[in-house]
Amino acid sequence: MSDLNRTQEELKQKTERWLDELDEELEELSEDVEQSENVFAYRDDTVHFLEQEDFVRAWEAVIYAWGILETLQRLGKTD
Repeated sequence: MSDLNRTQEELKQKTERWLDELDEELEELSEDVEQSENVFAYRDDTVHFLEQEDFVRAWEAVIYAWGILETLQRLGKTD
């Protein structure tokens, strides 16, 4: 396996792992929470990019979703 293929596979696996963990967190997040629509949108973008095998954009999207979610949590908006 070439280095590029190995890197893509690792990125895919990491993205899928973070997406699974995000999905667990989203079970608790109400869509009524301000800015939650952005978390859900980036989550959906992650799935789309994974399906397109665009692993860099999928990784970026899942990280953006996590960043917004963690910000909402730290601001106490998810309680």
